Amino acid sequence: MRRREFIAGIGSAAASPLAALGQQPGRMRRVGVLMALAETDPEAKAQLSAFTRGLAELGWLDGPTVRMDVRWAAGSIDRARVYAKELVDLQPDVIFADSTPEAAALHRETRTIPIVFVLVSDPIGEGFVAGLPRPGGNMTGFIPHEPALTGKWLELLTQIAPGVKRVAIMFNPDSAPYVESDYLPQFVAAARSFKAVPITAPVHSDAEIETAITSLGSEPGGGLIVMPGVYMNVHRATTISLVARNNVPAAYPSSDYVRDGGLLSYGPELGDFFHRAAAYVDRILRGTKPAELPVQLPVKFVMALNTKTAKALDLAVPPLILLRADEVIE
Repeated sequence: MRRREFIAGIGSAAASPLAALGQQPGRMRRVGVLMALAETDPEAKAQLSAFTRGLAELGWLDGPTVRMDVRWAAGSIDRARVYAKELVDLQPDVIFADSTPEAAALHRETRTIPIVFVLVSDPIGEGFVAGLPRPGGNMTGFIPHEPALTGKWLELLTQIAPGVKRVAIMFNPDSAPYVESDYLPQFVAAARSFKAVPITAPVHSDAEIETAITSLGSEPGGGLIVMPGVYMNVHRATTISLVARNNVPAAYPSSDYVRDGGLLSYGPELGDFFHRAAAYVDRILRGTKPAELPVQLPVKFVMALNTKTAKALDLAVPPLILLRADEVIE
């Protein structure tokens, strides 16, 4: 199966592991880590492992050369704010932040300690950076998605489920405020081009997720696009269960949904962001300022397909989608 990659117009920040190993500083460095999901979430554990592996490849081993203080917000904005203050009070050399709410919580606490973020969709709109090539402050990192992807998700959804005539875009406006301003206009335009009725489905609880999905399944032709964001990821098991129960085909932003039983996903390889972020942390530990490190775009995109779920929904998978899928769950 083929893996599709595109290179953004921003250069790679990777440094040579051998050179890094030969330049170990004399004093112990300290790295704070604020993770969005729960410590028990297998995907979150794999992502943190990708980050620590990247640091190790550059000579930063937890214990011998660097001390890592890790906190898990478990999807709670309030918990993220508490842990952000806790990490800032430790005065680490750099803090690594996973997702928008965590980056926002840290941004409230410090404008001096360097922060490297991942999975932040709109760092300019959030006020984290002044611009992508020149962040201009104490924050830089990696953008996971672009609004144009809404059209791709809808295209794939209608290809595998051509009967979709009403499609909802589901998100939590508290943890993903950028959806309404950046993604929604693109979604409405894409839905109309595919002759589907666009539906906006902001959710704040399991009950609201259930109401929206039940409504979609109440008559034929309903489909769902789940937007990227911490809240929806934390509630992915609930969402996947409800779409299965109501026979609603759904497209997702990342492959962890598909591994958990979702139908189809397309998006950047999340583990790659965490691995690449280690190179930025390395450069900051060696003296580079965040303002000098451009915010980067995705370089690896993957499509995942769950054929068992497709069969349960009585959907025939088009050969082209099967051919293009990078990961197939059978």
